[in-house]
Amino acid sequence: QFDVRRVIAMEPMSWDGRAMLSRLGVETVANNQFLCSHEEFAAWAADRRSLRMEDFYRWQRTRLGILMDGGEPAGGRWNFDVENREPPPTDGRSWPEITRFPLDAIDREVIGRLPECWGNAPDGTWPVTRRQARHRLREFVESGLGPFGPHEDAMLAAEWKLAHSGLSSSLNLGLLTPDEVVEAAEAAYRAGAVPINSAEGFIRQVLGWREYVWGMYWHNMPAYRDLNRLDAHRPLPPVFTGEAPTQMACVASVVAHVHEHAYAHHIERLMVLGNLALTAGVDPQAMTGWMWASFVDGAEWVMVPNVIGMALHADAGLMATKPYASGGAYINRMSDHCAGCRYNPKKRTGADACPFTTLYWDFLARNEEALAANHRMSRQLAGMRRLSDLDEVRARAAEVCVALDTGTL
Repeated sequence: QFDVRRVIAMEPMSWDGRAMLSRLGVETVANNQFLCSHEEFAAWAADRRSLRMEDFYRWQRTRLGILMDGGEPAGGRWNFDVENREPPPTDGRSWPEITRFPLDAIDREVIGRLPECWGNAPDGTWPVTRRQARHRLREFVESGLGPFGPHEDAMLAAEWKLAHSGLSSSLNLGLLTPDEVVEAAEAAYRAGAVPINSAEGFIRQVLGWREYVWGMYWHNMPAYRDLNRLDAHRPLPPVFTGEAPTQMACVASVVAHVHEHAYAHHIERLMVLGNLALTAGVDPQAMTGWMWASFVDGAEWVMVPNVIGMALHADAGLMATKPYASGGAYINRMSDHCAGCRYNPKKRTGADACPFTTLYWDFLARNEEALAANHRMSRQLAGMRRLSDLDEVRARAAEVCVALDTGTL
């Protein structure tokens, strides 16, 4: 009936989606959900010996004129991370609340079609319309952006988001565009409503990390999603899928957040879920698939660089210059989990040793050869070699891994 000569679509956000449209002869236009297209990223990366998010972020700020005073960064510095790594406050303060949007007939119809799956049913936490997403953005800028910065890396058992924005799903679904989000944050800083460290820390997440992840996905696909350079093959722990409980307070808390909200903030993802999977040697493709399916902001372009690269170092350093492995000391400093946990973050052997501390040293020993050429790991590897009880640590690590596999940790 219709003589269709051309079909034009916005560029898909996945490698397979783009390949399918290409096979079908569909023309594409640039995706408007990012400020740096993958072609622009490739041009930026072309003449560089190594790729670093910090360099990309500064290039983005400069070329787009975001948070800049003439040719200099606002506040006189590019990076306010030092001010944004505070441990959780102990004053019992309240954290910004977010609006939960009433479910309408369309929401209920969609929910009714969903299969049985792990996790709570949708409850209106996440915006599903442009109007709701713009409300969430205004709400965050007015009440969340100010306190966001100093404690953006902190973790609390009773707070699933602290002052984080709750905007990632809206950005990834296209309900908001990154330019309007970044402009709103900068406008709040320029108006004196929020401090520079909070504005810069948030803008870094959107303009820096989010766009860098997008660029790295396209730059390294399709081989990227299959990388497993540390040869990790442990199955996904049953505690992640709700098939078993755990006495690790931090893991139990973060998994509960994911179950209840399909969300955990970036440090919970990286330093609890990712750290456990990395140090235990969980299969990177299994971990990627679980996180893609379990998080409201999940997509292949999100999870492949963040899990394969940042969390599990399965790309041997394409995404991060060293593995993000740590013992229990980091979690003890940055959370309130350890005080009531049955495991002691200061111990590496014995039945009450923190699994993170035990597995950290075992991870270094297990991957010593693979990590030896990385100068950023020299001090950690030297510390591992000096352990007088390394054999005991590794024996305890084997017990921990069995308990993790069987859901008895």
